[in-house]
Amino acid sequence: MIKPIRTERDHANALARIDEIFAATPGTPEFDELDVLATLVEAYEKVHHPIDPPSPIEAIKFRIDQGQFTRSQLTRVLGGRSKVTEVLNRRRALSKAMIVLLHLEFSIPYESLLSDIERAQKASRRRPSKAKPHSRVKAAS
Repeated sequence: MIKPIRTERDHANALARIDEIFAATPGTPEFDELDVLATLVEAYEKVHHPIDPPSPIEAIKFRIDQGQFTRSQLTRVLGGRSKVTEVLNRRRALSKAMIVLLHLEFSIPYESLLSDIERAQKASRRRPSKAKPHSRVKAAS
């Protein structure tokens, strides 16, 4: 019987069942069950086990490694060999213009190109603020 996935145990049971019926033939009840279980697992994992997008540099290097563009093409987009070297070695942050151009020229998702900014914002929200103690002003008597 298919039921919602609410706990880690439910999640483990659903994954085990998916393993059992993974080779189900389309059009069979097992295939329909596989389809529904996969949807439920995906929804559970999206909330309870999210996967962060890669850093902008990881995304750029991955695309170069996959042959989607060359370093010389990257040089043309970012504006020079020294800028490319600084960006890839994390000594220069991507500017807004660079982010837009990388997205438009090479179809790198904005989500990846902005992920470092989002991570920094999340980290700063988690750190307790260091509030300055209030100074006491003595009232004139």
